[in-house]
Amino acid sequence: MGRATAERLAALGMTVLISARDPRRGEEAAAAVRATGGVAHAVALDVTDPATVEQAARLAEERFGHLDVLVNNAGITGSGQVSPEDAVDQIPSSVDLDMVREVFETNVFGVIAVTNAMLPLLRRSPAPRIVNVSSSAGSLTIAGDPDGPLASLVSSAAYSPSKTALNALTVQYANELRKDGFLVNAADPGFVDTEINNHTGFLTPAQGAAVVAGLATLDADGPTAGFFSADGPEPW
Repeated sequence: MGRATAERLAALGMTVLISARDPRRGEEAAAAVRATGGVAHAVALDVTDPATVEQAARLAEERFGHLDVLVNNAGITGSGQVSPEDAVDQIPSSVDLDMVREVFETNVFGVIAVTNAMLPLLRRSPAPRIVNVSSSAGSLTIAGDPDGPLASLVSSAAYSPSKTALNALTVQYANELRKDGFLVNAADPGFVDTEINNHTGFLTPAQGAAVVAGLATLDADGPTAGFFSADGPEPW
């Protein structure tokens, strides 16, 4: 998803900074974007490591002086590379609390850390945009529907609540930053074929990246404090 989003934004003419915990994989992704004619740079960043977060912010400031768009894409399920139907370690009555903490550390606290580090750079943009990559699993309306699309999945005490918290966090940032011209939204890319679900998704990363890129390039009169999929607004 991150690489596909970078490719899409680069194709629109943006200079893209691709962050990754593994510098080698980050450079591979950046090289792939450059191979298609885009401008991309790899940045070492682990959202759970404050030192690397601050280092990435300093690098962006030194090279470019500002940031127009922040896409918070880093996310883990806590269950490893398994299909959602097989994530039995997420069952609330037997979940390991350490696993829940680990998921929230990346999916929620990491977003706060990176966003706050990048805010000074975003404030220098004439049209700052923040997109938090969420999931329909974070929708209380969808998850609570016994006949809904998620009814067959294992109940989740880690991943789904982390995305619900991310949605709430998105609204809070949007409310604070609205007066400063920021548009802050959450994106549901859909069930994308990635490692996170053991490649059981039915959408391509490029298809999933479309809604993320759309929110990243909203006009000034675009929405803020919203949750959107490719089909439009998602229920909270």
